[in-house]
Amino acid sequence: MITITRKQIIVIALLVFVLAGYWSFSDTVRTSKSIYKTRIVERGDVVQTISANGTLTPVIMVNVGTQISGTVIRLYADHNDQVQTDQILAELDPALLQAQFQQSKANFNNAQVVLRIAENKLKRQRALKRQGFISPEALEIAEQETEAARAQVFVNKAQMARDETNLNYSVIRSPISGVVIARDIDVGQTVAASFQTPTLFTIAKDLRQMQINISVAEADIGQLHIDQIVQFTVDAFQHRKFNGTVKQVRLNPTIQENVVTYNVVAMVDNEDGMLLPGMTANIHFVVAQRTGVFRIPNAALRYQPKEPNETEKIDKPVTQSNASRIYRLKQDKIEVVPVIIGITDGNFTEIISGEIAEGDSIIINEIVDKKESESKFKLRVF
Repeated sequence: MITITRKQIIVIALLVFVLAGYWSFSDTVRTSKSIYKTRIVERGDVVQTISANGTLTPVIMVNVGTQISGTVIRLYADHNDQVQTDQILAELDPALLQAQFQQSKANFNNAQVVLRIAENKLKRQRALKRQGFISPEALEIAEQETEAARAQVFVNKAQMARDETNLNYSVIRSPISGVVIARDIDVGQTVAASFQTPTLFTIAKDLRQMQINISVAEADIGQLHIDQIVQFTVDAFQHRKFNGTVKQVRLNPTIQENVVTYNVVAMVDNEDGMLLPGMTANIHFVVAQRTGVFRIPNAALRYQPKEPNETEKIDKPVTQSNASRIYRLKQDKIEVVPVIIGITDGNFTEIISGEIAEGDSIIINEIVDKKESESKFKLRVF
């Protein structure tokens, strides 16, 4: 049987107390190692653009309406039909218009008869006046009746022409050659033209030539000009890019909730017919374009080292508005490189000048991986 003396108990207690204090007041020291993400400087194309949205419409689109009221009795055209100028599209019920025209025609014939009677009477009155059988006043009355009858003939003739025109309006004809975009009437429908002209058909002249009505913010309008290149996509063909040119920058602004925009019209060739009226176009105006230039990712311009002591100092500060600095990784060391930058496409930026070469590794990001490497323990003195 092992017997523990009082002295041994005291020694063991002191040892436990010392070890507890040793661990409680220890301080951990960490070392850091940076992992850099780099990209190679390369030559390529940089295209600076302005983004906007627009709607595709035909260059010439005509709303075909009617100037008279009536009931549709026949239709000769439907959606997507090709039509020619003066081709009949629809007919309205002409019964009332025909009756009105016949009445006006009868009034005109009657007025002609009255005019002939008045003219014959005038001839007799003039003969009697020469013979002295009637007074000058009687001759004047006959002349006035003749002029009134002649005027009535003109009035009735105009009324007959108007009624004939209204009768012709009952036949709806195409004003241009093109394709029917929309048909807004059906057989049996009554159209009323009392207050405004109702639209019966919408016809596009030629869908092989389209235009885009684009809303451009006032901050970007100053960079646009006539014949500028336009690139765009549509949701129906997201992987295909279409091209166009600016035709017109309209001066009339649109102001909504203090936001000012301008309407820009771009022309687009549509020979294959893939673009349809009403499609939404995602526009990119080509403001500037560089080919075969040094370019770096935009992330390289935003990068700042987490440990600046590892970088070299620049003797002369950068003062130009288009000057910047990038960080090159060379033989595991960071070098600061002043550069003059040009245009950007949102992903890459053109390098106009600077001490860089094709193939240099440019830092775009840094990851600091902290690991516990060693621990030092400090003993508190009691």
